[in-house]
Amino acid sequence: MMPAMSKVAGERDLAALTVLGAGYVGLPTAVCLAALGHCVVCCDIDASKIESLALGVATVSEEGLQELLDDGISSGRLRFVVDSAEAVETADMVFLCLPTPQLEDGSVDVSILEAAVHRIGSRLKSGAVVVTKSTVPMGQAQKICEILRRDDVEVVSNPEFLREGHAIYDTFHPERIVVGARDPDVAERVGKLWSTTGAPLLITDPITAETIKYASNAFLAAKLSFVNEVANLCEAVGADSEGVLHGMSYDHRIGADYLNPSPGWGGPCLSKDAHALVNISKEFGYDFAMVRTAIEVNERQMDLICEKIRNSVGGVLAGRVVAVWGLTFKAGTDDLRNSPAVEITRRLAVEGAIIQAYDPSVQSQRPELSENVTVHSDRYEACRNAEVLVVLTEWEEFRSSDFDKVSSELAQPNIVDGRNALDPAILRRLAFRYVGLGRP
Repeated sequence: MMPAMSKVAGERDLAALTVLGAGYVGLPTAVCLAALGHCVVCCDIDASKIESLALGVATVSEEGLQELLDDGISSGRLRFVVDSAEAVETADMVFLCLPTPQLEDGSVDVSILEAAVHRIGSRLKSGAVVVTKSTVPMGQAQKICEILRRDDVEVVSNPEFLREGHAIYDTFHPERIVVGARDPDVAERVGKLWSTTGAPLLITDPITAETIKYASNAFLAAKLSFVNEVANLCEAVGADSEGVLHGMSYDHRIGADYLNPSPGWGGPCLSKDAHALVNISKEFGYDFAMVRTAIEVNERQMDLICEKIRNSVGGVLAGRVVAVWGLTFKAGTDDLRNSPAVEITRRLAVEGAIIQAYDPSVQSQRPELSENVTVHSDRYEACRNAEVLVVLTEWEEFRSSDFDKVSSELAQPNIVDGRNALDPAILRRLAFRYVGLGRP
């Protein structure tokens, strides 16, 4: 079905909304909907999280979130509760913003989402709309309908396209609103929630909306893998990857976004969705070879970064002290889920390296980190007596570091820049042995 396209327009009707899930998608969704004037109840099974949020303490790191949280609570438009069943009874729309983690075989675990649907099914009022924002396998909207067994309740797919660290901005400035529904009038109702954004509204059927989300993230993953392959090729032939990629960016069909080499891509969405799309395609008898290859390239990229680090300390990592700047999967977030930086530190630790890490948003040991990783609160302290400094996340503060001080702390002046974030000319003038990605 070809999406029907229009601008999100029309008189904005204020609604009673319930958001299930107070994580990286649910919490920004809840505070933004409240900021638009709707009455919002946000639920989560984590009682301690709900208690913190009710007191006005933001539980995820997002620019602008704290201000909207304070405003929502003080205005009375935003409440936080644990009992999701009770919270949906008066809701015009219920947003499912629940975890759909990746299983070991690459498939998607929808058990948390489906358990929530079972829990609320009998409590929904007639005419309510269940809106799925969680990334779910194609056909999940139909499964939710089958679980609900409610002809008087509509199920809509409204995938999110939020960038972590920019979720508030992206919510208010979306590039498109995608709504998949059996009834176009219901899709319009959901679309009008965002009428102030003026974004293009694409109305389609639920399974097409679900596929749009997977296809979008898989394309970005493939682009990131391609960029890393270009950087590796530049290194092999002696070209400058920065110049090559800059030259490519002027082609409007390619663009400059997502065109920077990296130690690999990851995070809670790209990695999970790429694996899921390969797995779902296989279930339907199709081998999505391009995405499968992008995943393989990404694994190899992390191996190549480890090899650069290994070579910088003489070929053996056992007992070597490695300073790591950056643990989150990208700058602007505190999220370590599927972070290539975390995976690389894990691989180094397996070889016996001693990791001294610093990240501005990670101030203590976290369950995702290996026992061989010590988290420091100061970037220079993390460099003390290390034989190599490795940059794995592109935090802006790393670029403005005092590299004379870095040199005095390091045991050896080695830098492996896994983000091409630093200026090699400046560092080499300071007598550092600098290694980047595809840089001569």
